[in-house]
Amino acid sequence: MLLLTRPSTDTLRGSDSRQVRCYRSQFRDRMEMRADFQTVGSYLDRHEGWFRRCAAPMEVKSIDEQAYALTLGRFGNFGFEVEPTIGLRLLPQNAGNYAICTVPLSNQDSALAALYDVDFQANLSLEDNSASDSIEELTAVSWDLDLSVWIHLPKVITLLPDGLVQSSGDHLLRQIVRQISRRLTWKVQEDFHASHDLACPPRRRAAF
Repeated sequence: MLLLTRPSTDTLRGSDSRQVRCYRSQFRDRMEMRADFQTVGSYLDRHEGWFRRCAAPMEVKSIDEQAYALTLGRFGNFGFEVEPTIGLRLLPQNAGNYAICTVPLSNQDSALAALYDVDFQANLSLEDNSASDSIEELTAVSWDLDLSVWIHLPKVITLLPDGLVQSSGDHLLRQIVRQISRRLTWKVQEDFHASHDLACPPRRRAAF
């Protein structure tokens, strides 16, 4: 692993240093729940149960009644590795919409906070998908994620071509987002149906 140098006191988001890179990725997915709108909404409202179960094996710690500290795992590129932990707040339902946003971690190590910053903005939307001529209740859940990550890279990496550093980082972030988001949506779908003794629909391909 490469040795890390401490960045300046400027915040990563506002830094113009060549060692600070911003990588972005978006993800979209959709899952079907075999239950009515209210039942699905009631399940999502009680996130203290499903969020911890479905985020596993990622480590989850409660911050308060609505927020959690989530450790994403160890990821790296060009020999540089970080194990990011982010704070996420799951906001209450607003007419079938659920927003998830980043919150600061009050106990985060200052050295780690100087190495990376994460802006996580996600939304879950419920839609009654029941056909008028069907007796089966169906609710569609759409999942949208917009993720930005600022990383302070070791100085030696800036010796590489800018395009290579940016494209490889963007590619790595897309892989991370796809892996985590796909797994999370599958597990939420499976957990919901198992907890309501319902047959789970087959997994579908994500719309990235």
